[in-house]
Amino acid sequence: MKKITKALLQNKNRTVPILTFPSAQLLGIRVKELIGSAEMQAKGMEAIYKRCPIGAALNMMDLSVEAEAFGAKIRIYEDEIPAVESGIIDDICDAEDIAVPQIGAGRTAIYIDGIRKAKERITDIPVFCGVIGPYSLAGRLFDMTELMMECYDSPDEVKILLEKCSEFIIAYIKAYREAGADGVVMAEPAAGLLSPALAEEFSTCYVQKIIEAVNSPDFVFCYHNCGSAASDMMGAFATLDADIFHFGNVVDIEKACRSLPKDKVIMGNVDPVLFRTGTPETVAGDTKRAYNLCNQYENFIISTGCDVPAASSWENIDAYFSKVTELYA
Repeated sequence: MKKITKALLQNKNRTVPILTFPSAQLLGIRVKELIGSAEMQAKGMEAIYKRCPIGAALNMMDLSVEAEAFGAKIRIYEDEIPAVESGIIDDICDAEDIAVPQIGAGRTAIYIDGIRKAKERITDIPVFCGVIGPYSLAGRLFDMTELMMECYDSPDEVKILLEKCSEFIIAYIKAYREAGADGVVMAEPAAGLLSPALAEEFSTCYVQKIIEAVNSPDFVFCYHNCGSAASDMMGAFATLDADIFHFGNVVDIEKACRSLPKDKVIMGNVDPVLFRTGTPETVAGDTKRAYNLCNQYENFIISTGCDVPAASSWENIDAYFSKVTELYA
């Protein structure tokens, strides 16, 4: 187990939620300003670091950045996370013609520089970057529903697309690492929509290649999946050399703790929607649920199941941290 993950397990009261976009509220800016400025991203990470007892700082979990670099059309909102409006190919046979972009295309340079600036401000806890997974990126470049069908009808062409996605993700993670990132959180939610067999063929084997390409003793790899079928994929996940597995609220988190290697950190799975729609009491209650399910496992750490919505109540966010502090007291 790496030094960073050991430290996280030794300080479970310093939880690591996927808490990024609500920093816009702390800075008094719009989300649109946050995603367009490395300085604002670093300030946002610093604001959360100063306010919240976190074990690691995360940059924006924006799953539109990589697709935008490839040329996908992105919809930008004032106060919501950007979304991919349309991909870059209409036929999977066109995957051969896709050019892998250079690092720096789109907003990738902004996000990399945000990590560099954050490392100057946050020096006593790890700073993690965020990227999308290969299958999830492929779905944004093509079409998510069509991609699932083509896994059966045109598997060779799908794999061409996945190879190109993986090539870019590897280069992107390496650029983050060179900027000072201590680890990466890879979000591969679309793979959680596949059957276990398809997920192994079209997702986890590519994730493993990425892990092997970026792995180092002082760089942590966190694999995130919040897909509805992820509970049935623990066998495939166990083959990944990730240091941390992070799961969403629809995933059987106790099964994950029971099934995955004991030298891997398991994180999750407080419902992130409650931070926006719930109350301090419901957030605290769901935090206690996750604790009661998995606290018997020494390698488990409470976290949010996915990214906390940008418009979440800070009263609810504070209730989460208060409950974690109480539970691990």
